[in-house]
Amino acid sequence: MKSSNPVFSRRVFNRNNSYAGFNGQKPHDDDSAVGINPYAQGTSALGKTVQNADAPPDTRLAAPQQDSGTAMTIDDVVARTAMTLGTVVLSAVLAWVLLPVDEANLSRSYGIAFGAALLAFGLSLVQTFKAKPVPALILAYAAFEGIFLGVISSVASTYISPGVVIQAVLGTMAVFAGVLIAYKMRWIRVTRRFYGFVTAAAMGFLLLTVANLLFSAFAGGDGLGFRSGGLGILFGIVGIVLGACFLALDFKQVEDGIAHGAPREESWLAAFGLTVTLVWIYLEALQLFSILSGGDKSA
Repeated sequence: MKSSNPVFSRRVFNRNNSYAGFNGQKPHDDDSAVGINPYAQGTSALGKTVQNADAPPDTRLAAPQQDSGTAMTIDDVVARTAMTLGTVVLSAVLAWVLLPVDEANLSRSYGIAFGAALLAFGLSLVQTFKAKPVPALILAYAAFEGIFLGVISSVASTYISPGVVIQAVLGTMAVFAGVLIAYKMRWIRVTRRFYGFVTAAAMGFLLLTVANLLFSAFAGGDGLGFRSGGLGILFGIVGIVLGACFLALDFKQVEDGIAHGAPREESWLAAFGLTVTLVWIYLEALQLFSILSGGDKSA
């Protein structure tokens, strides 16, 4: 089953417990869990071997014979994610300090931010369609994404509210921690229905966002009003909830990758996906708190 996160969309697992990113087979069609064989033995993210005891003896499958020295672990994912997010944060801080936002440089700052965003988007697309993760490509994406976030955050802090960036950062951390706890406690179950709902909701959200941008560009003002006022607040909350759903899908993919013996290099892909999702949540949180702090003004 493919994740709605585009960087995971080419990595699925088949019913024989092997990694479909390398053999291209289709995943098991199970409505209770995304991409998991209910009779398969594997290793959970906590390092425990799991086996469905209710499975008939002749249908139980052996765990993947992956060398423990080359298989992806949760420590690999944490380390790569820290590197990728660290690059984003470092680039954002440097952009904030070296590219000051004021009336004289505002147009230049927006130009730099727009250019960095385009480069980051282009690099993310290249990585998405790569057969294997490329660490240099992922870190370059993180660097340009950080420049974009640094300039946008500086604009929000300068012209809307000095505390709005801290609020957005804390909000992003709270969402991440909340979803992680809910996922570990199994309060969130990532099923095919869950995946389908999130995918449909994300497509509708993105279409409305694009429509709002087009109306804003050609008609001026706030476009359709999805980024200002009460409707903007509602839209921002929906965006954050979608980001939380993406996190649950990302956690599922990481857990499946570890359980199915994915190669260690795939931890870069996991880090990439988590970074993309956290950037989404931060931008939606920044937009939401900007509206709440500045009335109808938006970042």
